Amino acid sequence: MSFPRYPAYKDSGVEWLGEVPAHWPVAPIKRRYSVVGGSTPKSDAPAYWDGDIVWITPADLSRLRGFEIVESIRTITQEGLDSCGTTLVPPGSLVLSTRAPIGSLGIATRKLCTNQGCKALVPSDGDESRFLAYLLSVTTEELNIRGRGTTFLELSGDELGAFRIPYPPRDEKSLITAFLDRETAKIDALIAEQERLIELLKEKRQAVISHAVTKGLDPNVPMKDSGVEWLGEVPAHWEVIPLKWLTDADRPIMYGIVLPGPDVGEGVPILKGGNVRRERLHLEALARTTAEIEAPYTRARLRANDLVYSIRGTIGDCEIVPEELEGCNITQDVARIAPAEGVDSQWLRFALLCEPVAEDLACGSLGAAVRGINIFDLKRARIPVPPAHERAAIAAHLVDEIARLERLGDTAVCAVGLLRERRAALISAAVTGQIDVRGRVDAEAV
Repeated sequence: MSFPRYPAYKDSGVEWLGEVPAHWPVAPIKRRYSVVGGSTPKSDAPAYWDGDIVWITPADLSRLRGFEIVESIRTITQEGLDSCGTTLVPPGSLVLSTRAPIGSLGIATRKLCTNQGCKALVPSDGDESRFLAYLLSVTTEELNIRGRGTTFLELSGDELGAFRIPYPPRDEKSLITAFLDRETAKIDALIAEQERLIELLKEKRQAVISHAVTKGLDPNVPMKDSGVEWLGEVPAHWEVIPLKWLTDADRPIMYGIVLPGPDVGEGVPILKGGNVRRERLHLEALARTTAEIEAPYTRARLRANDLVYSIRGTIGDCEIVPEELEGCNITQDVARIAPAEGVDSQWLRFALLCEPVAEDLACGSLGAAVRGINIFDLKRARIPVPPAHERAAIAAHLVDEIARLERLGDTAVCAVGLLRERRAALISAAVTGQIDVRGRVDAEAV
């Protein structure tokens, strides 16, 4: 879809903005909006909290799906409001996160206040804030440039108020906003479709793995009760045995270094729980510990084709160790599983990733702050085991099928990225006057 440009342009005098339509004034935000800061009541005063006043933080803004602010994670009382420097702002005010991160935003649908991580922009002339919301949503980079701070960037009220923006005539602004509401809704619907497809492909991936690992590839094979309630029936000629029987007796399942210390830059590479991802299983992604710290844990060192299994935090991730990580060690967040001779690493990985096995292990995980799987429970995990030739066939089938599903998923992820780029580009072009959309909206519908 192509759009016309305006008949005449002028230099805005603002580097990031460039030329704007000749009849659009450019002025600081504070010219038409009051910048209102926020504050936080004392956290140890119960009387200040859980009232009926919406109290917005950057976390509230980050989870918005649209512009409308309806509620907040935490609320405060009138007493809490009176106790600190926060201020109630009216419906229609734009709320912007000005620290950690800068740029998340929304529009108040009711009276509310904010903490010190946000600023409210209150229209001073009865103007509506939706055009400004669209504009600021595509100027996050410029706002961050104006942030200051060493621990984290913060955009001051003065910097925000001085930020220069275009001000189209009010009727024109309404037309632009109506156009963007309509067009972004279309794009958002397409994004939602692709995101649903991504989720369906993830579910399909898990279903394909679970069926192949627990039922095999032959739909006509005789079945038997596995004797394990959560596993159900398995092919009659299969066994169900503990994981430890499928591992090298000389290299038992174990975790690694308990206190690896800070990354020393040069030293022994160590694999943490967060590294148990295919894209992070390479030397450049690993932290290092000293040889002295690693020395008592030499039995946990990795060999190519071992499995690494995340047992703390995000539990259940499992990957095959590539050759370049031979000799690396692991932390207590990771279990090393060394397949026995004749046990294919790829098949065993799929067996551990299959939903019934993974859920059984997850159900036994312990810990309040950080969930974790006990090594003893991992060793006892019951695995449905077909003969060697079937294991090889299952692994080959799943490698091909998962690759196919991942290609479809990658295509959908790429589509989402392109749609988001298109959305941002359309908003930017409309709110800066690079395209003239006045003829694309019925004025009577605004």
